[in-house]
Amino acid sequence: MAGKIFIDSERCKGCGLCLAVCPKQIIVISKKSNRQGYFPAETDNCECTGCGACALICPDAVIEVYRDQATPIVENVGPGNTGKPTMMQEKA
Repeated sequence: MAGKIFIDSERCKGCGLCLAVCPKQIIVISKKSNRQGYFPAETDNCECTGCGACALICPDAVIEVYRDQATPIVENVGPGNTGKPTMMQEKA
């Protein structure tokens, strides 16, 4: 199943935790810094499986993962956001 990763590059601090847990090793640290001076994580999504490991490990909750471009698997925004990612139920 294909997935897509969205990384908020302006909030990402480039800690590299997402790189370490990605089973496909498709996340890298950018060579360009963001406005805060950090080098954020980035990906081209070509082999993303949508597993959500990167979003779950992100300490700043700046990653969202989608499968089939429709329903978010891990979502970090919304009312009552605690700053921790929430796993979303996959539709059958």
